[in-house]
Amino acid sequence: MANLETSLKECLSSIDGATAAALVDYTSGMALGTLGGTKDFNLEVAAAGNTDVVRAKLRTMEHLGLTEEIEDILITLSTQYHMIRLLKGRGGNGLFLYLVLDAGRANLAMARHQLRRIEGELEV
Repeated sequence: MANLETSLKECLSSIDGATAAALVDYTSGMALGTLGGTKDFNLEVAAAGNTDVVRAKLRTMEHLGLTEEIEDILITLSTQYHMIRLLKGRGGNGLFLYLVLDAGRANLAMARHQLRRIEGELEV
């Protein structure tokens, strides 16, 4: 099992194109840990803003009567991919891993695979 700091470092070192990673509590909007980002990309703001995305999707699924669980939410921009992975393991309720990728260097299939692996090793 890996702690939060190790898991965030693993996101940036093992996922091609990863530029920022965070663990976020979507009930409060607070980032519990962040790594990466730039002066032009405030990771704390992005993490908090994406809690609205998660809440909206969960609310929509409830209105539709869908009982499935969200695995990933992917937002594609012209130069970036933003990946949100809701944690499923023990202690992961209300949390998601947030990953920012450079679209020119990232392989989405591999990024999903690696993020799923990192999630499985993360001890919250």
